[in-house]
Amino acid sequence: MKVTVDGIEVEVPPGSNVLQACEAAGKEVPRFCYHERLSVAGNCRMCLVEIEKAPPKPFASCAYPAADGMVVHTDSPMVRAARRGVMEFLLINHPLDCPICDQGGECDLQDQAVGYGMDHSRYAENKRAVRDKDLGPLVKTVMTRCIHCTRCIRFSTEIAGVPELGATARGENMEVGTYVEKALSSELSGNLIDICPVGALTSKPYAFVARPWELTKTDSIDVMDAVGAAIRVDTRGPEVLRILPRLNEDVNEEWLADKSRFAIDGLRRRRLDHPWVRQGGKLVKATWNEAFDAIRNRLTGLDGTKIGAISGDLCDVESMVALRDLMVALGSPNLDCRQDGAALDASRRDFYTFNSTIAGIEEADALLLIGTNPRIEAPLINARLRKRWLQGEIPVALIGEAADLTYKVEMLENRPSTLAAIAAGTHPFAAVLKAAKKPMLILGQAALTRPDGAAVLAQAWALAASCGMLTPDWHGFNVLHTAAARVGGLDVGFLPGVGGRDAAAMLAGGVDALWLLGADEADVTKLPASTFVIYQGHHGDRGAARADVILPGCAYTEKEGTWVNTEGRVQRGQRAGDPPGQAREDWAILRAASAVLGRTLPYDTVAALRCSVETRHPVLRNLDILPRSGCSDTSGPASRGTLSDAPFCAAISNYYMTDPISRASATMAACTEAHSGKAMAAE
Repeated sequence: MKVTVDGIEVEVPPGSNVLQACEAAGKEVPRFCYHERLSVAGNCRMCLVEIEKAPPKPFASCAYPAADGMVVHTDSPMVRAARRGVMEFLLINHPLDCPICDQGGECDLQDQAVGYGMDHSRYAENKRAVRDKDLGPLVKTVMTRCIHCTRCIRFSTEIAGVPELGATARGENMEVGTYVEKALSSELSGNLIDICPVGALTSKPYAFVARPWELTKTDSIDVMDAVGAAIRVDTRGPEVLRILPRLNEDVNEEWLADKSRFAIDGLRRRRLDHPWVRQGGKLVKATWNEAFDAIRNRLTGLDGTKIGAISGDLCDVESMVALRDLMVALGSPNLDCRQDGAALDASRRDFYTFNSTIAGIEEADALLLIGTNPRIEAPLINARLRKRWLQGEIPVALIGEAADLTYKVEMLENRPSTLAAIAAGTHPFAAVLKAAKKPMLILGQAALTRPDGAAVLAQAWALAASCGMLTPDWHGFNVLHTAAARVGGLDVGFLPGVGGRDAAAMLAGGVDALWLLGADEADVTKLPASTFVIYQGHHGDRGAARADVILPGCAYTEKEGTWVNTEGRVQRGQRAGDPPGQAREDWAILRAASAVLGRTLPYDTVAALRCSVETRHPVLRNLDILPRSGCSDTSGPASRGTLSDAPFCAAISNYYMTDPISRASATMAACTEAHSGKAMAAE
């Protein structure tokens, strides 16, 4: 249908509102309560427009449907006067504390008061005051500033699925808050800060830290989980002060999980900024030459089969390839990127990726979750699942520990035998999946890290094949990873070679020298005292505590690197700040070590290394391009062993502390303490 806005004729789809028609015409319409991803509230009245052949009054454009042939005016004298009046009402009780408000410089109210308000107020009475609410360690409240737009209420109810915010009382006495004062339990609560148009909800850890114009802004990629959300890293000098989400419709839309947003204070704590060498049973500071000499003295003459390497969950592709090349040069087949021992089959890429894609979730019409709790393993994927469920309540079933996933879930018997029953068609849910046009399953890491993980993987694929999930037009088999580095490690073959040992065998004493590349989730307590351990990483975490030589590396905000998210999307993070002290980029450390060991790697720059990677692994050439495809080959991964009868357990016990950065974060420690009084989402 065609709508004319200020003399510009535009065509908009049926069901559009007038505000959307105005945006299509390129006309700016102020708003506070309206948000593209939330339901329409129509209560701020700032988006007023004039419509011809309608009653002679201003209309709220966000709540008024567009009609064919409608003529709209966004800047008539009536509209200007109405907007000034609305702005005057909004500022009646709003405090004039812009100089001390953290929203200053990014405040919609400030901007629109200048653009659409008056230069004076006729209100001389005392302003009302509202008591601040305690929403936990992450969100700071100054509720006197609240203009009752209800964006926060609608976000928590609709997007996050945790309806803890609401309004009490009416009129001037109305207050927004939790009905019973407590910390917000959503893993997406930081997004309330982004959508609040005034300074009522701001970041508590960021309070009074900086102004937006003082910050250097760098686009990058989040690595705190395997989703690969698009982020913006704000720095002042070498210090990361804030992380915000960037728009990426295919991955995170415009949201960001709390750990990714607030764990950044961990980048400053417990950092490794000098090499260390163990002498006389104690770690002492050393120079780079001393650290490399200690490595050379121990590795020289050592049989390559007695050397091993394990990469961690935050590693970039470049560093893993450099370490793999070094191990190959030393004659070692002992490589593994699976610290948790997940039984992942790397013979085909669709055996270990999220094949439906994150955006493709919105096309699914039936879902089976196996050994996973997406709410704490990948909050952004869980939000997308909830979005699909809200569009039409699709059947969702879970084989695993019971959890509140924010949408209706049918709990099936928590036994691997349930998988076999569905695959055989004898379970009632099999009929549900077969009746769906685009069914999908999500296989979690808790199902793959078990002793029978390989059998579970093969059985899950067989289930997908028998229930119509694998067709030329649709691929419904999905593996949900929890580690940002896992898919990239599998893509570049950071796995045991012929006759090589996996992580469990190496940790059990199968090697005499072990190189840990940021591997802090591995159980290093199993290592014999005689094993020589080289730890390369950025935090003094579990791996560093056992190391004989420590090589300080860069965190993800301090280097340019490539990561591959759980759906197989290749993404590149940018360097936002400098590493502390003598820390260096991981690939450069490995290149220098290779020269000392007499096995010089054939690249001197990260560009040359990246070219080598893309030549050997063409799948990594397609940066941020992920074509959708179905499944033409339904032959599954090789099954090893038999299914046990043990129930599936949780992969993550504490959402807020899953890696060395979040474990070093005081903010994440405060979140853990605040939620210790209630059952965690994984429990």
